[in-house]
Amino acid sequence: MPRPGTRTDPADRTQLERSPVPLRRVVALFRPFHLQVGTVVALIVTSSLIALATPFLVRTVIDDALPHSDVRLLAWAVAGMVAVAAATALLGVVQTWISTTVGQRVMHGLRTAVFTHLQRQSLGFFTRTRGGEVQSRLTNDIGSMQSVVTTTATSLASNATTVVGTAVAMAALSWRLSLLSLVVLPPAVWLTRKVALMRREVTGERQRRMADMQTQVEEGLSISGVQLSKTLGTGPAQSERFARTSQELVALEVRSQLAGRWRMASMSIVFAGIPALIYLFAGLPATSSGMTIGTLVAFTALQGTLFRPLMGLLDVGGQVITSMALFSRVFQYLDLPVDIDDPAEPVVLPEVRGEVRLEGVGFSYGDRPALTDVDLVVPAGTTLALVGETGSGKSTLASLVSRLNDVTTGRVTVDGVDVRDLPLAELSRVVGVVSQETYLLHTTIRENLRYAKPDATDAEIEDAARRAQVHDVVAALPDGYDTLVGARGHRFSGGEKQRLAIARTLLRDPKVLVLDEATSALDNETERAVQAALDEVAQGRTTITIAHRLSTVRHADAIAVLEHGRVVEQGTHDELAAAGGRYAALAGAVALAA
Repeated sequence: MPRPGTRTDPADRTQLERSPVPLRRVVALFRPFHLQVGTVVALIVTSSLIALATPFLVRTVIDDALPHSDVRLLAWAVAGMVAVAAATALLGVVQTWISTTVGQRVMHGLRTAVFTHLQRQSLGFFTRTRGGEVQSRLTNDIGSMQSVVTTTATSLASNATTVVGTAVAMAALSWRLSLLSLVVLPPAVWLTRKVALMRREVTGERQRRMADMQTQVEEGLSISGVQLSKTLGTGPAQSERFARTSQELVALEVRSQLAGRWRMASMSIVFAGIPALIYLFAGLPATSSGMTIGTLVAFTALQGTLFRPLMGLLDVGGQVITSMALFSRVFQYLDLPVDIDDPAEPVVLPEVRGEVRLEGVGFSYGDRPALTDVDLVVPAGTTLALVGETGSGKSTLASLVSRLNDVTTGRVTVDGVDVRDLPLAELSRVVGVVSQETYLLHTTIRENLRYAKPDATDAEIEDAARRAQVHDVVAALPDGYDTLVGARGHRFSGGEKQRLAIARTLLRDPKVLVLDEATSALDNETERAVQAALDEVAQGRTTITIAHRLSTVRHADAIAVLEHGRVVEQGTHDELAAAGGRYAALAGAVALAA
């Protein structure tokens, strides 16, 4: 949220112009907490009104109790001051507790809703959206939105009550001094805002440089970034770039601190100058009109409480725009259509055999067709290998079986049921995927495997690891299955990570297995170890294998050759090799390359 005295960020206005937010939608978030919100407003108003009693008690002490040595009145007045302070402090604690609780609950609901909604998005959304942007909206934007309750709304109620109440009390004490305040306050407010705007500009530039520095740290000191800089020899250049950014931050920090001091100086002048003018005005015979010392002291105290809430009210417009811009950014994600969702009338397979059929399947990425009129049958328990040059549509075809993408035309079925009619949770239980890009979480091996089946026992985990031929590797580690895999699994070799991914898939025990070039990035020796694990896994399952090396699919029950999104050949290895067609040409090219 912007500090008092700041102006609206143009980016916030642009965001609201692009995606306006109806106020009723924001209000709806707080409707379940309307009693708590009403209580907070009531507490703020009550606290502000109670605090106004203090100047009048001060006047009573100075004008009545002390001059007349009225101990009883003095005791009551002093007790009243203590009671006012205690009451406002207690009400403030209760108000903070309620408003923070409401803000956190609303934030929790939004954060959970956005995370859940994004989980339902297709892969296309994540390929066109920067990961940092998603994280920023989930953490920074939603976190900042809490201040709508704890800062913007509460400060609006508090400042408005304080300004109105203080103005009425000042007029009741002395209408002449109140008129003087009306003359003096505008230039004081202008001066303070002018200095605050200067500081905001410097602070904004400093934040941008801090963001640049953070990006350089993330890029230069991550595992992948360090590997890249060492292999390309860019370490000195990165250090020089970092040093330039750091040097710019030095100058900006100095300017920011000076701007802050100027702001403090201007505030000091205002706070010292206004009371001084009031004292002068009250001391002149023409304007004093018999004013008592108690009235003057009480009025000065009230005047001192008026400046800050008045500044807060002047800035509330910018605060509201900033808050609504945050809501707009978050609602944009909540309003994203879900391309691949659970069916309205789901079908549950009573018993899964694993037969897969693709009937007249077509798929396009926008206007670019990737698959056209694909017809394939994979009987239950058999293996189909997909081969073809890069870009022929192999991975796209495989993604349709697991419904990472949905067909544009035709349909994909498992045991005669369209995959779009199966609940997504049921489909993920039926179809398992092992891809070339193995992703391991930054936690223990045990928890990485249990990610596929949260209720898996240790015995089931070890059995899956044995079948994936990785148990001996894990058992040899000092901490065994409690070993941390490290960031993205960098402490394990490619083959070990791949076998851990296979073990993770095995825990779900899918009847259909999709192997998307699972061994293409491995050396020959490691490939043989992983392929042995895959052969073990494939027994009794329907397996669709995308092959990079044709040697791995020689024993497949059927091979389909894709070219430009179409199936141009089908058959066994021997049949296709003897036919002398596209498969034979691919095999010859591979042999020549070897």
